[in-house]
Amino acid sequence: MTRRVTVYDLQSSKGRRKWLQLHVDNAEEAAAAAACDIAILSCEPDHHLEGIRAAAPSAFLSVGMPHGAVASPEEAIRLGFQMLRRGADSIYCSHSPRFIEAMAREGIPVTGHVGLVPNRAAWTSFRAIGKTPEEALGVLRAVKDLENAGAAAVEVEVVPVKLAEYITRNTSMITMGMGCGSVCDTQYLFSSDVLGTHDGHYPRHAKRYADFVTLMAELQTKRIEAFRAFAADVVGGGYPEPKHQVDMDDASFERFTTLTRSI
Repeated sequence: MTRRVTVYDLQSSKGRRKWLQLHVDNAEEAAAAAACDIAILSCEPDHHLEGIRAAAPSAFLSVGMPHGAVASPEEAIRLGFQMLRRGADSIYCSHSPRFIEAMAREGIPVTGHVGLVPNRAAWTSFRAIGKTPEEALGVLRAVKDLENAGAAAVEVEVVPVKLAEYITRNTSMITMGMGCGSVCDTQYLFSSDVLGTHDGHYPRHAKRYADFVTLMAELQTKRIEAFRAFAADVVGGGYPEPKHQVDMDDASFERFTTLTRSI
């Protein structure tokens, strides 16, 4: 795609297209995603944001508002607009619907979150949410609260497939599915899980397509080898060689020393 994907594009294709989505950590990952026509990206609002935006200019970029970063709807509006100016297309927000409603009223596209919400896991633990009828109803109510608040999209994380499908068919919001089968409007994973960049826990819904832990270990070994060789070369007199330096002819240097007498 040559032009940037918009909320209108996503909502217009609801039920007719499956979008690919990745959470990326830096511009290199964003560029790789763009090369693969992955049209929806998410990221943190850190120093990588502008680089990610530049690396994937046509992607729809959802940027996370840190949980607890705002203490009032007014602060949410201010920070939301700031993030849009930095390149966001929507603001991921796990705050209550009143914060989301305040931003939505000002025309800020907002992405909410239901199911397993890590920022609220103290109340649920890290597990599948919605396996009982009562808990499933709670998830649906949370969806409707977000919809009524004006959210444009909702991340649906680790809920039963049947529940995720019911939600997707019964909301106007774009559903961003992670760990709930293939029934949502987007298929969403974190690049760190796809690339295998860490030794920590990989959730059940994740699938590793690469082993960056091993690659990064090999790179670190190569760094150490190169630095050790550099140090040994300096100590042994092998570096620098004449080809690594700039010389002045004798006549010019003699003229220089003459000129220094005037200082």
